Amino acid sequence: MKLSIIIINYNVKYFLEQCLRAVKISTEGIDSEVIVVDNASTDGSNDYLPQRFPWVRWIASEVNCGFSHGNNIGFGYTSGEYVLMLNPDTIVTREAMLRCVEFMDENRDAGAVGVKMVNRDGSFALESRRGIVTPWVSLCKATGLCKRYPDSKIFGHYYMSYLDKEQVNEIEMVSGAFMMLRRSAIDKVGFLDEQFFMYWEDSDLSYRIMRAGYKNYYLPYPILHYKGESSVSSKLRYRYWLYYSLQIFFKKHFPLYNILSYIPLKLVVFLLKFQIHHANPIIYGRNWDKRESDTLRNFIVVGSAKANNEVREILKSNGVKGEHLFVEADESNMPQGHLSLNVDLSCYDHVLYDCDSYSYDTVIRLLQLTPGNSMRLATYSTETKVLITDGAVYLKKE
Repeated sequence: MKLSIIIINYNVKYFLEQCLRAVKISTEGIDSEVIVVDNASTDGSNDYLPQRFPWVRWIASEVNCGFSHGNNIGFGYTSGEYVLMLNPDTIVTREAMLRCVEFMDENRDAGAVGVKMVNRDGSFALESRRGIVTPWVSLCKATGLCKRYPDSKIFGHYYMSYLDKEQVNEIEMVSGAFMMLRRSAIDKVGFLDEQFFMYWEDSDLSYRIMRAGYKNYYLPYPILHYKGESSVSSKLRYRYWLYYSLQIFFKKHFPLYNILSYIPLKLVVFLLKFQIHHANPIIYGRNWDKRESDTLRNFIVVGSAKANNEVREILKSNGVKGEHLFVEADESNMPQGHLSLNVDLSCYDHVLYDCDSYSYDTVIRLLQLTPGNSMRLATYSTETKVLITDGAVYLKKE
């Protein structure tokens, strides 16, 4: 077996469905297997997904013990020469999958490789490559110095943004959203440390791989990463777990850094926990964390006549009113998709592609040609009949 892919699912069944569709296409010609570990989802994932993907090994955990524990469960079922940890909120391209396997075959010193992750608006995701975190690097990140001076090796080390994102580069930390690992390296250093419930487990593993004499690489082949839900709750909880796990990382690898940063990090974690569990419920009410920040206004919809009609019905049934533009097209007669349209793209907040008419590779390529504009990606398939945006999923309401 050449490649084993582990995906952890927790209440994101429609995102995972799309992810698996892309994985099936991207692994054609590669001797591979896919293991999904469900971390006690309550959204019906265990009933909905296994029957749709019989080629996937589905492992249902009765409790959610975190990202590290779930991946460690999945790793026990793998047999591949390479092991890919993959987030369910990603769309992988065939190019990225093939090139990563080829690179690992050709570079025996590579312990782990990551790829060029693309945000939902087509911009480059800075976390595609990262440097080892020290108190100074953390300070540059917290104060925004790393973004203000991205080309500086002194200030920009957190994201290693002084490196050319279109070139292969040796890096220090590989993102766990797409992290392809050499099994021999894992056998030498061990897999994920379950002290980390969420976040920094990938940095911990990357650092251990480097210390074992292997190298970590960034490859400029794109995938899309939604990076979770766009709710107020997720952003706060993200910060909480990020700083909580950073304490564990410092304590484990850099005791001196841990002493220097102990009180500031403890204070930040305490304040975030207080805001989540006490301040926000008092200010905004008990259901404060259910508010969505995602807004839907105007769509450009590009796809088959059937897909366009189904999307039109979904938008209408969900009360998404706006000046939507429906374009009947496919990859053969309009290879440039929305870029071929003579319209003001700033008037639209989503460009939706029928992914039966356009390949995932093409969609992500086109999205990158208008990076950072007002439009974010939405997708639809006449097979799944699910409309996926960056913040939510929509089905037709009867």
